[in-house]
Amino acid sequence: MTYLDAAATTRVDQRVADVVLHWMTAEFGNAGSRHEYGSRAKRAVERAREYLASTVDAEPDELIFTSGATESNNIALLGLAPYGERSGRRHIITSAIEHKAVLEPLQHLAGRGYEVEFLSPGPSGRLTVEAVMERLRPDTLLVSLMHVNNETGVIQPVAELARELQSTGTYLHVDAAQGYGKVPEDLTAPIDLISISGHKIGAPKGVGALVTRRREAMDDERPPLEPIMFGGGQERKLRPGTLPVPLIMGLAEAARIFDAERVQWEKAARDLRSRLLAGLASTRFRINGDQEHVVPHIINLSFEDIDAEALLVALKDVVAVATGSACTSASYTPSHVLRAMGLPEEAASNGLRFSWFPSQATDLDVEELARSIAKLRPYS
Repeated sequence: MTYLDAAATTRVDQRVADVVLHWMTAEFGNAGSRHEYGSRAKRAVERAREYLASTVDAEPDELIFTSGATESNNIALLGLAPYGERSGRRHIITSAIEHKAVLEPLQHLAGRGYEVEFLSPGPSGRLTVEAVMERLRPDTLLVSLMHVNNETGVIQPVAELARELQSTGTYLHVDAAQGYGKVPEDLTAPIDLISISGHKIGAPKGVGALVTRRREAMDDERPPLEPIMFGGGQERKLRPGTLPVPLIMGLAEAARIFDAERVQWEKAARDLRSRLLAGLASTRFRINGDQEHVVPHIINLSFEDIDAEALLVALKDVVAVATGSACTSASYTPSHVLRAMGLPEEAASNGLRFSWFPSQATDLDVEELARSIAKLRPYS
């Protein structure tokens, strides 16, 4: 079975695993301890922080380590809420295609009196900067927009939006779980808050980061976040708890490797995409989302007259794929992303996500995949 669910997670790169193991066994100090073991761990963490911050053109003290993008999203969204309440700015703009790690914290804020406006991108799956800016109000605290959609792979115009929002008092949060490392130039734009996850680029699960960037127009102040957890004071008191040094070092190593090999990765990802689409040409499908603005390793297909759940069963020994986000697929419901794009009901219910890390999908047999799809009878 070929693994085609890299948008859910990737296998840890062996080179990364070696680094993680080293910091679990040979160097096991607590970065908060004041003896030499702790000092070595602390220095290593700061080197990792410096490198990771540089990948998004941020300063080291603008990056805090978290357990992943979900926690980063929660700190960014819920941590900004007290400031919004004090300042009377309770309007938030987001999209209807965000990951649940953004939608659910925003639903919580709606219960606290925030007005959360959900914009639908239309069939392209891509919002325009104009659509966001025309909804801006004096009391708009925040725009939260994902970098790359986890179901369609469509890239949102976050860099352009960041530049437009610089002249306003509205903050921009970007969930970059799927885009970090893949479209690096976008994240060097003046985005106020960036959520990063490690396990999409070959790092271990359980580690990520939140970038809290200063704004020159706001006297070089960071977004006024307040902690949502307490105890210990680590990471500028925004993310208390013992730093997971092995995971942090694994994240930094994975980011270095991915950056060094990104050009080859992109070519291999595009080649596999072309091979996949060519091999499936004998089946009837539609591609969901704007293919002019898309990452090379994610594609969402709706197969005509074939139920997506039946297709998953038929393909279980051929490829590992998904009907949507791994966080919402335990009990199958039609994709909220595809429905928000206004797709026909059948297409929205039958979207199948193929996503790959090229080095982990070298054994893909497209002909066998096409034969397995062709065997299915249309449902009525």
